Amino acid sequence: MTKQVSLDRRIQSLLPVALASLLVLGTTRLFLDTLKSNHSFVFQLYGRSRGQGERPAVIVSPEDCIDESCNVFEGKWVWDNESYAPHYTEESCPYLVKQVTCQKNGRPDSYYKNWRWQPNDCSLPRFDPLKLLQILRGKRLMFVGDSVQRGQFESMVCMVQSILPQRKKSLQRVPPRKIFTIKEFDASIEYYWAPFIVESISDHATKHTVLKRLVKLDSIAKHGKHWEGVDILVFESYVWWMHKPTINATYGSPNDVQEYNVTTAYKLALQTWAEWLESSINPERQKVFFMSMSPTHLWSWEWRPGSDENCYNESYPIQGSYWGTGSNTKIMDIIDDTLQDLKVKVTFLNITQLSEYRKDAHTSVYGERKGKLLTKEQRSDPKNFADCIHWCLPGVPDTWNEILYAHLLKSHQNFL
Repeated sequence: MTKQVSLDRRIQSLLPVALASLLVLGTTRLFLDTLKSNHSFVFQLYGRSRGQGERPAVIVSPEDCIDESCNVFEGKWVWDNESYAPHYTEESCPYLVKQVTCQKNGRPDSYYKNWRWQPNDCSLPRFDPLKLLQILRGKRLMFVGDSVQRGQFESMVCMVQSILPQRKKSLQRVPPRKIFTIKEFDASIEYYWAPFIVESISDHATKHTVLKRLVKLDSIAKHGKHWEGVDILVFESYVWWMHKPTINATYGSPNDVQEYNVTTAYKLALQTWAEWLESSINPERQKVFFMSMSPTHLWSWEWRPGSDENCYNESYPIQGSYWGTGSNTKIMDIIDDTLQDLKVKVTFLNITQLSEYRKDAHTSVYGERKGKLLTKEQRSDPKNFADCIHWCLPGVPDTWNEILYAHLLKSHQNFL
């Protein structure tokens, strides 16, 4: 009898523990089921699988948007290693090519990463990768251009990829494209190699050389078929045009190769591009941007009179007024005239002046040449081997994307 009472008491003492365990298990199951539902906070925050309907509108607050009166392209670079940090690191983003990973390639300083662009009359909205992905839901964002534009593509991919689970993102190489897919948002960020925008003999994604240029000034269809239906197109084309003041090209007959002045050829190419836009773009659902020229810093005498070097070993931006001879103002005028005459809206992102100051941010001798990192001997000869065209990442192209992001927020708010 005593044993029976003792057993009953033990069972009674264990009963609350068993009930608590069942309650915890039930609550956990309910929580997990909720996470899988379309109404969970996490699901609404991080996405919806394909074919499950439209998402609620993205909230774009007034603080997210730049004022109409503010010119974000006029301002100065501010040293800020406290409130401003790069959106990613070379180690955290596996999608960077060796050409742009300057510190990993041996660059001893990291100052170039901590300069923040500050417009004169406003501030750029703080980049929010989740908000951008929400805007891109069900859409394609494509960067079109040369290897400088590829750097901007890689910058954008790195700026958003850190918030995505490993199995929900992927990068495919489908020449002449690179496609970064964000599965949960049914979205993609893409890059398309077209150094002249129009067709040329340099259109192979890897087998090309700037030394042999032949441009088909009135041909764009082979490229255009890959751009049709893309929701956001960001075009850029400059450096490949400027190798020499003249360029071999065809216009009209494909067999009639003539030597053109570069500015004349560039104007004809943009006219072909403009005609394609007006015949192929649906302005109700597609947005088009055009990036101005990315400046070069090939001759140090332009910012430091009396010297005879280049961007190598530069650690600080240029202070005061500066415009390098590598940025052709006639090309800028051609772009401006072409966009003014267009019947389709194209937003011009004039990043040239703000980038002109950044003589410190190029890959210099800490990049690649012909697909290989520079040798020790080549690095010791920066006058011949420093790359003062491409940019280190993280770096200046991140600011270009912050500005692109600000415009996407603005147009999204206006659309809503």
